[in-house]
Amino acid sequence: MNFWVPVIFGTFKLLVLGTGMFFAIKSHYDGEKKDKAKQKEMETP
Repeated sequence: MNFWVPVIFGTFKLLVLGTGMFFAIKSHYDGEKKDKAKQKEMETP
């Protein structure tokens, strides 16, 4: 029983950190894309 506790919590920790990293990277790229579109819109008269 004691063997499974760190395995379960370790798996949960990796899942949470992986999900957080995915959304952080996605947010970064979406914000960059939004900024480029806004900049292009400002350049076009």
